[in-house]
Amino acid sequence: METDTLLLWVLLLWVPGSTGDIVLTQSPALAVSLGQRATISCRASQSVSTSSYNLMHWYQQKPGEQPKLLIYDASNLASGIPVRFSGSGSGTDFTLTINPVQADDIATYYCQQSRELPP
Repeated sequence: METDTLLLWVLLLWVPGSTGDIVLTQSPALAVSLGQRATISCRASQSVSTSSYNLMHWYQQKPGEQPKLLIYDASNLASGIPVRFSGSGSGTDFTLTINPVQADDIATYYCQQSRELPP
């Protein structure tokens, strides 16, 4: 693997709920060259949108650190997060985009829904 290639790790996240668990499935790990665009997808087993909000959020976690909120409500950039991070989607299909990818972006990325919360 070349030194200018990063692995962006993504995973399957299961969030239990009170009725009809919502399962979130993310795209597999990505190998991305520096300066290129990285796109990570997240699909929910049922809609996580309401009439007013898309209740999907994205986090970045680096080794030894707490998860950091990147995007909330599908497309809103959290405070202090660079504009090269963006989110989109509604219903069941959501995307996190990093453009351009930088060396500091090596991390694990999680999607998280808040449509249905654990009891």
